[in-house]
Formats: sequence, structure tokens, C-alpha cells
Amino acid sequence: MHEELTYAPAGATSPADEIWTGEFPGFRRFDATVVIGYGEPTWAAASEAVKTWGIKRRSGFRVAPDVAVSTGAKYRISVGRGPASVHEPVRVVAVVDTENRCGFAYGTLPGHPVSGEEAFVVHRDSVGTVSLTLRSLTRPAPTGPWRFTFPILLLAQRFYRRRYLRALMD
Repeated sequence: MHEELTYAPAGATSPADEIWTGEFPGFRRFDATVVIGYGEPTWAAASEAVKTWGIKRRSGFRVAPDVAVSTGAKYRISVGRGPASVHEPVRVVAVVDTENRCGFAYGTLPGHPVSGEEAFVVHRDSVGTVSLTLRSLTRPAPTGPWRFTFPILLLAQRFYRRRYLRALMD
């Protein structure tokens, strides 16, 4: 049995879809795309990195277990050291792996500092341009002490989003 996500519906960030639509009342929505390079070598490296949590790892996070993403798998994402560490329990809720689109979405589990979903997707167009798209839906955690620090967490989220969007650039 799966531990319940702290939000619904799972898969709301639609990593398999080129266009992200839908209304999500109560959530802060974020959607950004950056070009990370061109050609088959860039595509191969970016696809492998996204499937193995490379964006989070290159942005300063630790991810356990150290295995590739798979739908339904639970992970513990951590940042910081010692007593200053923050731990984020998550579950992968969607995976896409096609010839031109590769990525996943993970959702928050109880104990995560916020509630919502985040997706990392690399994709390429017909001329070989490789891009990274970051999508997220965020709201305060439903319970726990983190709920009261939500404004501070939003600042940290902005900081890390900038890192995520640069994580796969040469």
C-alpha cells in the first residue's frame, strides 16, 4: 500500500504533455523552459541525468535510494548537513521516456516541507534543440511545523529553481 500523497491529483504536472493545461486552485503554479544544448550527445546526457535525479543532485541535494526513477518508487531527498538538514519524502507519480521526451514528476508525502508536485522533463525538437522544462504546483504542507514557514520556503524554492534550470547546461 502506498503512503498517501499530500495533494491531489497525482500527475497534475503532466510531464508527458508538451503543453501544460488545467486549473489548480490553491496551488502556486510554475512552468519554465530553457534550452540546454543541441544534438544527440546533449540529448543522451540530459536524458540519462534526468532519469537518475541529476537535476536535484547537481543542485545540491542528496537522493536516496540511488536508483533511477520509476513510477511508484519512494525517495528521500535531503539538503543541508547535520541538524540543519531538511528531508523531503516523495514518490514518483509519472514517468515519460520516449524518443523525444524524457522525465518524471514526483509528489510530496507526509513530512515534506510543502505540498504539491514537481516535474523535470528534457525534450528535443525536430532540429535537435534540447530543452529542459520545470513544472511545479506548490502550497503549504497540510500539517506540521513547516506549514508556518511557507513564505521562507518559497524563497528557497526560487533559489533552487534557478539551479535546476542551469543544472544540465554545459
